[in-house]
Amino acid sequence: MKRLLYTTGKRLKTLEYWLTARMVIGILTLLRKLPPEKALDLAEKVARKLGPKVGRHRLAVDNLRHAYPEKSEAELQTIALDMWGNMARLAAEYVFLDKLFDFDPEAETPGRVEVEGVEIFKRLRDEKDVPHIFFTGHLGNFEFLPIAAARFELATTSLFRPPNNPYVADYILKTRSSAMGGLVPSQAGAALQLARVLDDGGNIGVLVDQKFRKGVKTHFFGRECKTNPLLPKLARQYGCDVYPARCKRLPGGRYRLIVEDKITLPTQADGMIDIEASAQLLNDVVERWVREDPGQWMWFHKRWEM
Repeated sequence: MKRLLYTTGKRLKTLEYWLTARMVIGILTLLRKLPPEKALDLAEKVARKLGPKVGRHRLAVDNLRHAYPEKSEAELQTIALDMWGNMARLAAEYVFLDKLFDFDPEAETPGRVEVEGVEIFKRLRDEKDVPHIFFTGHLGNFEFLPIAAARFELATTSLFRPPNNPYVADYILKTRSSAMGGLVPSQAGAALQLARVLDDGGNIGVLVDQKFRKGVKTHFFGRECKTNPLLPKLARQYGCDVYPARCKRLPGGRYRLIVEDKITLPTQADGMIDIEASAQLLNDVVERWVREDPGQWMWFHKRWEM
């Protein structure tokens, strides 16, 4: 009986995933028929109305209260609405990556996408067969970062956490793979795959602002959380430089990609990279970015769940 219930439950969950994926992919396909600007504006408008009605909105506002105790309820709600608008745009932008990303390193006139830190990209490009690590957070359209790196002949393999829905995950993976470099799902064996890339003198990109149950204890916005130690461990093993990078949404449907110069990871008395202190430094960098543009981060994420 237990086996029958388990099998039935598993099949129902699979059916739920399939139906949800069909709906999501159907909506994105319909949006693809519209001009990009109209599709993104429509997605944001709908999200701003529906977002406050879902349970994750309460979680987002609660996280915001802890992060900004000095702000009024109205201010927190405004940030939460901006967040929903940003996330809706991000979802819709998956189907327009080929149309939206127009950055050309040789162009004299800036397009929809601009890059701050061009000289850093060029310098790294000239460092032949030297591995580098880029890290970012879920800000703006972070998917543009590996595409930009590729434009500078800096092919980057990115670590990403696929959605729980396997059908949606497969759709996103195919969409992303057609527009950017290599992708490594965050699962068993991911560390070895990234290590091979660095071992071959390649570049990797890592999102560092997600919950990681087996991570090291750190703080983010003054609250304890766990952070994935993978990046500092790889940096310690390969001695490669680490560069912060982010995407910032600008008015008028434009984007600014910002690549900062390399950071110095904290070390222990023996000169080895301090894993916990380095993980905290990564959090501090992302927190600085989020404080600059709080409406462009995903506050509904269970970042502080221990």
